[in-house]
Amino acid sequence: MARTKRAGRRSGNPDTRAEILAAARRLFAEEGFESVSMRRIAGEAGVDPSLIHHYFGSKDELFLAAIELPLDPAPEVAAVLKGGELEGAGGRLMHAFVAIWDGPHQQKLLAVVRSSLSKPAMSFVLKQLFEHRIVKTIEETLGDQVDHIPVRASFVATQVFGLVVARYILKLEPVASLDRAELAATIGPTIDRYLTMPVEHLVAEG
Repeated sequence: MARTKRAGRRSGNPDTRAEILAAARRLFAEEGFESVSMRRIAGEAGVDPSLIHHYFGSKDELFLAAIELPLDPAPEVAAVLKGGELEGAGGRLMHAFVAIWDGPHQQKLLAVVRSSLSKPAMSFVLKQLFEHRIVKTIEETLGDQVDHIPVRASFVATQVFGLVVARYILKLEPVASLDRAELAATIGPTIDRYLTMPVEHLVAEG
């Protein structure tokens, strides 16, 4: 059933930010991050597009606010990979991810993951988070060093999400009790293998 659009454009008011977030959540969940423009979100919310820039600055920031993520993992991922050697990248990535999840935003991050596991729309949005903020960042940072980076980055994402579920939601031992250095030393080599092994060993061709 088609939604009823609000007549005209509204200027900023206390409800405008909430209306923009609600529209963004709907569109991101239904159509995906890449397919939805800021102008489209503004039209859905019934506001002037300039108000989205006023409240959120950029599409990336709007996306993070829409899924209520308290921080953006992309800068951390880029920082530990940019300008560094490919060797040992897995350990650096894992150390950075665990530092994020063990930090002050842990409960908010877990709320996002739990919501995504129980609500289909949120599950799709979380998928986009991994694709757009983690996988894409790995592609952009390491793309000139390794081949088939989209495939490799996707496998790296499986390690990250698997660790989040095992360590913080299921609290499986001994994973739940290992410190950052131990996790980096244990899981890092697997990530290194995903980044360097022949791609045909990761996925069947054709």
